[in-house]
Amino acid sequence: MRQFAALLILIMTLCAPGWAGAERLVVFAAASLRGALDEIAAGFDGEVALSYGGSGAIARQVAAGAPADAMLLANPKWMDWLEGEGIIAPGTAFVIASNRLVLIGPQDHAPIDPEQLPELLGTGRLAMGQRDAVPAGTYARQWLESAGLWEALRTRLAETDNVRAALALVARGQAPFGIVYATDARAEAGVAILYEVPPESHAPIRYLATALTERGQSFLAHLASPAAKAIFAAHGFAEVSR
Repeated sequence: MRQFAALLILIMTLCAPGWAGAERLVVFAAASLRGALDEIAAGFDGEVALSYGGSGAIARQVAAGAPADAMLLANPKWMDWLEGEGIIAPGTAFVIASNRLVLIGPQDHAPIDPEQLPELLGTGRLAMGQRDAVPAGTYARQWLESAGLWEALRTRLAETDNVRAALALVARGQAPFGIVYATDARAEAGVAILYEVPPESHAPIRYLATALTERGQSFLAHLASPAAKAIFAAHGFAEVSR
């Protein structure tokens, strides 16, 4: 069954528009890196095909045999899992950037005290990534538990496959509030940051990168370049010492 899944992913990947061509370097990346990584890839000396998604989904696809040269995830848990599965060698993943968690709402909404959330939600739902599969959702749950809000909100969530989908729900008015990364909120003019989550209320938000092929090593070297670091910073990501 696992071999069949890997074959199916391979066929879908190779047949997808814009993925043809053996010379293209394939990079799987956490959805919250979209924008910054698009710019970084544009400055790479070679053609790059970027595929964005939730970190958990990416890790499972790679474990099933999906063809990728490099991978960037938003939670060390999934890199550890891939190490345990024997997909990547221990110690090969490294941190490239960090992020912050924020509570967002409609563009014209005033800042709020998180204690008001249960009341302000009304019949609406709080948008966030899936609590057990999407890193942003895991961090969001940790914060809500730390703030004593989890029990009041756990049945009133709109959980999404990736953090950008949660952002879109709020931007389109389909959810009144959401918990996303600060960089996501910065990239979407249709939302406002209503509260900045204290970083000590959840595990550190770290993005890790690893190469899956020799070709992928060249892209990782590009990620560590001053030009790439400047792009990450321009999009609101913070640099983390290796």
